Amino acid sequence: MKNNTSISSTLFMIFIINTTFFLLSLSSHYATATSCDSSVSHSRLRPSTSSNNYRPETTVHSSSDVPKNDIDLLEFPLNLEYLEAEFFLWGALGYGLDKIAPQLALGGQPPKGVKKARLDPFTRDIITQFAFQEVGHLRAIKEVVGGGFPRPLLDLSAKSFAKVMDSAFGFALVPPFDPYANELNYLLATYLVPYVGLTGYVGSSHLFKGDRSKKLAAGLLAVESAQDAVVRAYLYERAVQRVRPYGITVAEFTAKISQLRDKLGGDGLKDEGIVVPPAMGAEGKIAGNVIAGNDYSVAYRRTPQEILRIVYGGNGDEHVPGGFFPNGANGTIATSYLGS
Repeated sequence: MKNNTSISSTLFMIFIINTTFFLLSLSSHYATATSCDSSVSHSRLRPSTSSNNYRPETTVHSSSDVPKNDIDLLEFPLNLEYLEAEFFLWGALGYGLDKIAPQLALGGQPPKGVKKARLDPFTRDIITQFAFQEVGHLRAIKEVVGGGFPRPLLDLSAKSFAKVMDSAFGFALVPPFDPYANELNYLLATYLVPYVGLTGYVGSSHLFKGDRSKKLAAGLLAVESAQDAVVRAYLYERAVQRVRPYGITVAEFTAKISQLRDKLGGDGLKDEGIVVPPAMGAEGKIAGNVIAGNDYSVAYRRTPQEILRIVYGGNGDEHVPGGFFPNGANGTIATSYLGS
């Protein structure tokens, strides 16, 4: 109970901080966006009164008022939103988009190897919230871009995550890392995902031209940032705890994962674990690093190429599919690198 109370207090503070960020990020677009809001019907999930399923309400909108450049930029993160939605839904509930909102998958192949994780009630509650947030993200992006693309093939098997962890440490963990074994392993695996997405939103933020696109990107960035902060706070509280049976601390796991993402991304320091040398902490004064940022505590940014190098794994090549996307990511930007 003591741990849950401590975590709840931390999450409340994170909620307040990210809500403030969200409101500030939208303020510059409010006047123009207001005229658009009257014609936009937001997608919602309502609990079914007759079953455990959720019934979607969807209004299809034309993307004719969204610049082609913006459509391409917004479609690209659909790949990561699909990944997060499936990983969180399956991890928390034991089923994914094909049961919750099959129309969003647009007939795409079901993910490989994903399954329900062994989570305590508190962690399962958090991941369930994340899961339905990601479903909302899929709806929001598809509404603005006019449909989007089918779910790409995703490899979310324990073997896929084990490869990432082995690459991070430079040797094979024994037994192989299993993200579904317990809540700590699952949160370490979750550490891999939202941060990559948020750096992508930061990286593309200055490229959007339309007001609807800017507003949506700001909102998506705010929630992805909040998710990452929740995960990092959860892990930070356990920083010195050793992950069984490896005898490696949680802080070391996050440091190695961040170093791997920097290596694969190939564009310098853009990633940090939950504990860093004090010189790398906020204002060069503190080792605690519950929220990652540069010398000015401003979020790092990544390009689509960098993101593809990370999620494809391997040698960090945006032209060679692999990792979580065996057949490659979808959309104009991602497919432009395939086969070139």
